[in-house]
Amino acid sequence: MSTEDVNSLRYSAEATLARFKAKLGFLSKPKISLAPNAHWNGETFRNHGKYIKHDAWAALRWLRTRQPEQWPQWVDSEPTAKPTTCHSEQIADWRVTYVNHATVLVQIGPWNLLTDPVWSDRVSPVTFAGPKRVRSVGIALDDLPPIHAVLLSHDHYDHLDIRTLMWLHERDKPMIVTGLGVDAVLKAHGIDTVVALDWWQSVTLGPLELFFLPAQHFSGRGARDRNRTLWGSLLVRSSAGSLYFAGDTGYGPHFQSIYEHFGAPRLALLPIGAYEPRWFMGPVHMDPADAVRAHQDLQAIYSLGIHFNTFQLTDEAIDAPVIALKTELAKQGVNTAYFGVLSEGESRSA
Repeated sequence: MSTEDVNSLRYSAEATLARFKAKLGFLSKPKISLAPNAHWNGETFRNHGKYIKHDAWAALRWLRTRQPEQWPQWVDSEPTAKPTTCHSEQIADWRVTYVNHATVLVQIGPWNLLTDPVWSDRVSPVTFAGPKRVRSVGIALDDLPPIHAVLLSHDHYDHLDIRTLMWLHERDKPMIVTGLGVDAVLKAHGIDTVVALDWWQSVTLGPLELFFLPAQHFSGRGARDRNRTLWGSLLVRSSAGSLYFAGDTGYGPHFQSIYEHFGAPRLALLPIGAYEPRWFMGPVHMDPADAVRAHQDLQAIYSLGIHFNTFQLTDEAIDAPVIALKTELAKQGVNTAYFGVLSEGESRSA
């Protein structure tokens, strides 16, 4: 199935009404059964530590003054081999395949995990406007192996692609692990295999333990639902090491905290794109320099750069993240053997 097939998926009447209400902000208060704490005040979620200035007024200023670099209209990804249905029966055998943007297939022995799956042509509330795909996906949907779990970091459209999730739910019914409140978005579209967690909570999947952890970001899909669902990163712990997926995040002390709790991840998926201008994007999106610092905080055995090359969300050039990553690795004394990028559809052992 291609991106065109995903884009043409029809919503049920109930889901269409839910989408319309969400756009108007009527679904702005999902039920959160959580006592007020350091990141939940009873109405909205917030980041730990200092106030993160990334609001509507700042967004308007950016839109008025932005000077985005020119991106190509379209780039075809190179053909690659289809991933195997079962990579290995041994939990110690891992393989990682970069699909596009923040979508990565990680095969931990016989377990197939997918991060923030996006196959749609646009990442937007509507299908006729908003950030448009400029590069083909690395794996066709029909070529995906059976997916056992989806690691869903938050509800922004370039991470929560409801059409793709509907397709995956129809075919595989994977466990979807995400933050508090995001389950309401999914259940409104008939997706009921959701586990919504607070930071530091976990759920088991066979021999794997899946944790929802802090990140420095924000949430919202409609007019009045900003920060009413929880964003985060995710970690999968196994007897053969851990996988860390940073989701969408600015650089912050949470990386050090996660290392102190779990030790060095065997594989870390760290965003390197969508970062200019820094005065606006810096609090919520890492640039390559931040990503290298996060890699060092985590003491990751290997880090893979994600969140670039697919949708023009910010102002930097399409090739800027990879170029800057190489520069920052050299500047910060990190061997390129321990932090790299893959082309769409490319795989490597992890």
